[in-house]
This record gives sequence, structure tokens and C-alpha cells, in this order.
Amino acid sequence: MFFDSWMSLVRTGVVGLCAYVLLVLLLRISGKRTLTKLNAFDLVVTVALGSTLATVLLSKNVTLADGVLAFALLIFLQWAVTWLSARSRKVSRLVKAEPQLVFHRGRFLSAALKAERITEGEILQALRTQGIASTEQVGAVVLETDGSFSVLQNIDAGGISTLTGVSGSEGDTSS
Repeated sequence: MFFDSWMSLVRTGVVGLCAYVLLVLLLRISGKRTLTKLNAFDLVVTVALGSTLATVLLSKNVTLADGVLAFALLIFLQWAVTWLSARSRKVSRLVKAEPQLVFHRGRFLSAALKAERITEGEILQALRTQGIASTEQVGAVVLETDGSFSVLQNIDAGGISTLTGVSGSEGDTSS
């Protein structure tokens, strides 16, 4: 229960070191986009890579070669889906959520809050985290595709609006 054998420890150490080095190499080859957290799909891939590493380390039934193949497959699939989503709006909509406006010009958007299962208290917490003391200082709050909140203080500054493409805003061009 507490100790199986020295060989088990040696295997975990050697396989762990090799798997870690190979994972880092694969991640470097695949580029920065592989481990971004831009949306839920990216998070799933990151968690799957971690889970695969843990399985390779601790399961005697999974070889290092099996683990490296699993890493390569996950990274390739991530690359393929992001490549396709950058080139096809249909694929992008399939794998990515759209940002949602949840607070605009001094008022909470009730329908959006209900649809996204967000409370007014969670928005107020996001404002406090940004150092904002009053909703009067806020032009808009957007629930981003990765689940984080973006707080915009001045939405009338001119130029290209960062609300372009955000569901529920005047700049929503997805309709």
C-alpha cells in the first residue's frame, strides 16, 4: 500500500522524466496556441494532456510510447481544430462559444445573465477585482469565451469597438 518496489519507483522516475521532456518538445514544436486558454475547447485539451501525463507516470499498463502517441494525437487534433476554426466560421462556431455582453451602460442584462447562468453578484465581484468601486464607472462587462469577465470602462472612445462580435452588443455582427 505504501511501497511496492524499488523498480516501480525507478520506472515512475525514468518514464516521468522522459514523458515530461517529450511533452515539452511536442508543445514547443506545436507552437504557443496549443496551451492557450482562449476557450473551453483549449481548456479541455490542456486538462487532457495533464491527465495523459499522469496516466503515463502512474499506470504500469501504459507504455511511454503509448503516452507520447497520445500527446502527439491531442496536440495534432488541437492544431487541426484551431487551424480549421481560423479558416471556417462554421467550424469556429462549432467549437467556440461567443463572448456575451452581460452588463451595458449601467444595467445588468437579465436575459443574458439567465442564459449564461451568471449572477449580478459575480459581475460585481469581477468589477471589484478590477478595482472598480461603482457600476457608474463601467461601460460594459463581457463574459468571454474562456469564462472570464472583461470590464470596459470607456466604450464611447471612438475607433473600432472591442464589442464587435460580442453577442448582445450593437457591434454584434454574428446575427
